[in-house]
Order: sequence, then structure tokens, then C-alpha cells
Amino acid sequence: MRLADLRGGAMTVAVTGALLAAGNASPGVTAIGPVRRAFLPRLSGVGAAHHVALTFDDGPDPVSTPRFLAVLAQYRVRATFFMLGSMLQRAPVLASEVVAAGHELGVHGFEHRMLLGRSPRATFHDVARARDLVGQITGSAPRFYRPPYGVLTVAALHTTNALSLQPVLWTSWGKDWTTHATPESVRRKVTRGPLAGSTILLHDSDCTSAPGAWRSALGALPRILDHCNERGLQVGRLGEHFPST
Repeated sequence: MRLADLRGGAMTVAVTGALLAAGNASPGVTAIGPVRRAFLPRLSGVGAAHHVALTFDDGPDPVSTPRFLAVLAQYRVRATFFMLGSMLQRAPVLASEVVAAGHELGVHGFEHRMLLGRSPRATFHDVARARDLVGQITGSAPRFYRPPYGVLTVAALHTTNALSLQPVLWTSWGKDWTTHATPESVRRKVTRGPLAGSTILLHDSDCTSAPGAWRSALGALPRILDHCNERGLQVGRLGEHFPST
């Protein structure tokens, strides 16, 4: 069986082994895109070849998230929103609106804190608390987890296995969180490589980014969707990106 097809506990064993091989003192190796894509394609979000998974981190934000929902509705595209428990707790109605629009909710942790240096107990509590909130909103257990900053630890992998969560990072990102990001710079970074089978990371909130940084992602979103349409790629949720079996 190929590594890209591993699921559940088997995937946790494989990723944990990779971290241990790299040295547990440096689990941030999973945040290095080229290394991750080469050895852990599924963790990198490599999925169906005809499909592009569109994902957003750090919401829901009452100021910005509704604007992203409007663009997605215009293009009839559904996406996966990795929500922070702390943000979801403040805007549960908005999170329900995201679900009602057909989008998928993933777990981004309760607090946007680097997992390095956090104890296994603290890691479990943070992820489980966020998972429970997402489950309350959707009425079902969430499937996907993305750690803050894309840095996984052995404790986080044991946690996701225990909570039946599949960790997924990204294949392409727009670096839309910086002060100097623009819609064009975000579009250019996202589309500079082939997008077929990829997972795109954008942010629908600036709660952990430069103030107003979400506007660069919002401005780039129609351009990215047009780019995918022109190439005959289907854009959608992670649930469609990875077969359920």
C-alpha cells in the first residue's frame, strides 16, 4: 500500500516514524513543503488529480468570513474552513451559516499556538476542545485537523489518532498573512506551480495575521478560481479531495 493511501492509525504510525527519523527535537520538518510533499503526500494535501481542495484557516470572523462566503457562492464552490475554537466560540451563528452554505469545517485547535513545547496533555485538551465545538456546530464529528503554523509533533499525532482526526497541511499557499501581501502576490504564489491534486491554504481572518491581511486573500480568490476553471479543475472541499474509503 502506498503512503498516500494510509488512513487513521496507520497514517499516524507512518508520520510519527518520519518525525522520529528526523529527530523528535525537530518535528517542524513537516512544515517544510518540499520535504513533506516528497515523503508524506497525503499529509501535504495531495489528492484526486482532477480536484483542488480549497481551505481557509483562522476563522470564523464576522468582519471577513461573510465576504469569502459571498465569493464562493458566486462561483458555486464549497471549501473547507479550519476554524479556531476561540473564534468559533465568539461567532457560533456565523459558523452555522458556513455549514448551511455547504462548506466543511475542520479543526485548527482552540488557540493558535505553536505545538512545540506543549505537553501531550495540553495538546490533547486544545485539540479536543476545538473538535467538540466544531462537532456541536455541524452535528457530526469533524474529519480533518490542521495544526497552527503547520507544525506537527508526536503528541499531536497521537492526539489526532485518538480523536479520529486526519491531519492535513497544504500543497500551495498564498502567504496572504503578511503586511505586504496583495491580491496579485497571493494569486501568483498560489498558481506558480501545477494545482491539479493540490490543497490550497488561504486565510479568511486576520486574527493571527497583519491587520487587514485577509483582503489580499479575498481579492485573490476570484483570480485563483478563474485559474482553476480555465484548466478544467474542480475546486471543492477536502472531503471530496480524499476518497472516504
